Amino acid sequence: MECVIVTGMSGAGKSLALKYLEDIGYFCVDNLPTALLPTFVEICGNNSTEMEKVALGIDIRGGKRFDDLLKFLENDYSADVNFVVLFLEASDSTLIKRYKETRRMHPLMKGGTIQSGIIAERELLKSVRAKADYIIDTTGMLTRSLKAQINEIFLNKKDFNSMIISVMSFGFKYGIPPEADLVFDVRFLPNPFYIPEMRNLTGLDETVSSFVLKSDEAAAFSEKLCDMIEFLIPNYKNEGKTSLVIAFGCTGGKHRSVTFAELLYKHLSEKGYSVLSSHRDIDKDAKR
Repeated sequence: MECVIVTGMSGAGKSLALKYLEDIGYFCVDNLPTALLPTFVEICGNNSTEMEKVALGIDIRGGKRFDDLLKFLENDYSADVNFVVLFLEASDSTLIKRYKETRRMHPLMKGGTIQSGIIAERELLKSVRAKADYIIDTTGMLTRSLKAQINEIFLNKKDFNSMIISVMSFGFKYGIPPEADLVFDVRFLPNPFYIPEMRNLTGLDETVSSFVLKSDEAAAFSEKLCDMIEFLIPNYKNEGKTSLVIAFGCTGGKHRSVTFAELLYKHLSEKGYSVLSSHRDIDKDAKR
């Protein structure tokens, strides 16, 4: 039996992760008290229950006995159960914003501030985080991206490599995406917008992508870009970074930026990295 322990920071998306695990066939229970974990696992492991995949949401809401989770995992409870720890986190500013939007109290506030609760929780979760098999940072992540990453790990069984790489395109006229770690401006390349037959196409169309990539400048940039990103990824991982958002911008976010976002997405996918792609502004100029 496979048992996924879903834990991490309050407000980081654990409930959503459980929902997506349920969608792909896991029997899910949220907010299970740690004291009940041995009994629950024993019941699920019984042949009569026919449960092969279970996901349990366990976090600091369980109270003082939360520390028992680490002891339980370290004791190698059963050779018949494969435990996998999925840890979700997000930046302090992201968690504070989410709590303000939902108007909920952080479970560790104790009459203090949301920030103080978050600080206390990070300290409590240090040991469990160190034991995690997968760490997902949901800062700036769309719900569909989290779902895609859950599917990549637990449905498609792809190598996670402890880092989510999101490659996206955008239009500078609509603003730089705040979640981007690296931003590349590809407006130095010829713009397909000024060619009538390409104006209403996008970088997803071969006609446009071939036009954008045919110049010597585009070829040189592609080579240097891929080389640099491959250099950066392991160094970011060594520093404990669990997510990387790479954004490509052009004027409208429809042609050049989409072309290079797709180019890097395919390149990193072929290298075995866990990569997501999105095109924020691709449809915004559809009627021009």
